[in-house]
This record gives sequence, structure tokens and C-alpha cells, in this order.
Amino acid sequence: MPFAVSIITLTPAAWPGALGVSLVGGGLASGVWTLDVVDLRRFGIGKHQQVDDTPAGGGAGMVIKPDVAARALDDVPADKRPLIYLTPRGKPLAQKRVRELSQGPGMVLFCGRFEGLDERVITERALEEISVGDIILTGGDLPAQMLVEACVRLLPSLVGNEASLGEESFEAGLLEHPLYTRPREFEGQAIPEVLLSGDHAKIAAWKKSQSLATTQARRPDLWAVYKGDKD
Repeated sequence: MPFAVSIITLTPAAWPGALGVSLVGGGLASGVWTLDVVDLRRFGIGKHQQVDDTPAGGGAGMVIKPDVAARALDDVPADKRPLIYLTPRGKPLAQKRVRELSQGPGMVLFCGRFEGLDERVITERALEEISVGDIILTGGDLPAQMLVEACVRLLPSLVGNEASLGEESFEAGLLEHPLYTRPREFEGQAIPEVLLSGDHAKIAAWKKSQSLATTQARRPDLWAVYKGDKD
């Protein structure tokens, strides 16, 4: 069965976006994964298909109405797929969760807009809240596309060299080592000799040491978790 992705959004024209090109787009065209885009506006109320209202208690902006969101969510067959709401309030997305999701049947993603979504529909429909970073965007479509690509690229047969997936950042709790390719020298900088030695043990040791040093310098949060796991 293909990995089935359903998107609920107020901006359906944003899809498939970057997901329609390269390997991920090829996987969509060949049926490795499927994409169903649902326009939230179809479930709006009244002549003008209203989907939002002013926030209770006052405040700036508008809030997506729970009855509208619920109708849209209930119209999409979940088929045991997780219901996910992309929001800065959510749990930070990590590669571990991406891998878990990629091994499932797919997912239903609700793309927020305006100030956000009424808390009651989040609770009543048991939406999993996910954040792709400590940033604020105008809507959830780009974060949703990031999540979809992260999952789809892990699907069997999509990536040509599956062995390379295991060496990427976060897969072992570390950032990836520096990468090099020809020419052998570029603007006075040469490829490290160990990478040209043909000694696979020394190359593996170099890659590991570089990953350790890079992670410790750039991501102390990851480094603390990695060191804790090793203690």
C-alpha cells in the first residue's frame, strides 16, 4: 500500500509545491505515496463560508472555528493514520518521530492559519501537535511539506542509496561529518588525506571523530543527550 498523505488547508494551491519535483515528486507520480488535498473553506459556515472568528477573551487576529475544523477532519477517512496539527506550540519534530511516521500507513495533516486552531477540536479529535522549529510562519503548509518530505524520503526504494540514510545527521544522535568531492584541491584547501587513503577503518574513525566534534561545538543539546546515552 502507498504511504497516504491527506492535507487539510486553506491554501490548496500551495500543494504539492516542492514535493512535486525530484525524488519525492517521482515517488508521487509512480504511486509510492499519495497526496489528497482538502480545502478547509469547503466546510465553512454560511454564504461566505466563514472558517474563523475572533478569539474569546480578546486579542489580535482570528481563530479557526472548531466546528469547521471538526467537519473537515471527520470528512477525511483516517484509516488508522495519525492526525497531526502543525503549530509552533507543538512538540519539536525529531528524526525519531519521522522514522516512526514513515513506517506507518500515512498521516492526516491539518495546516493552521491565522492565530491558530480552537483548543477544543485539538482535544476532541486527539490531534498530535508538532512544531518544525522555533519560528512563526503565516500558515502550516510549509511545515507540513517539510514533515511529508522527511517521511517520504525514508520509504523503501525511494532513495537510490539507502545505506547513505544511516550516515545522515540525527540518525545516530550526531550531526553529519564534513563532506568532500572532486576537485582534490579547491581555493587552497585540499581534501583531507585520510579520505583518499583507501583505509576504510581510518576513514570511519575520521568520520566519527568529526561528527563528535561538530555536534559538541554546534548542538550542545544533542551532545548532552548523546553523552547521557553513552554514560
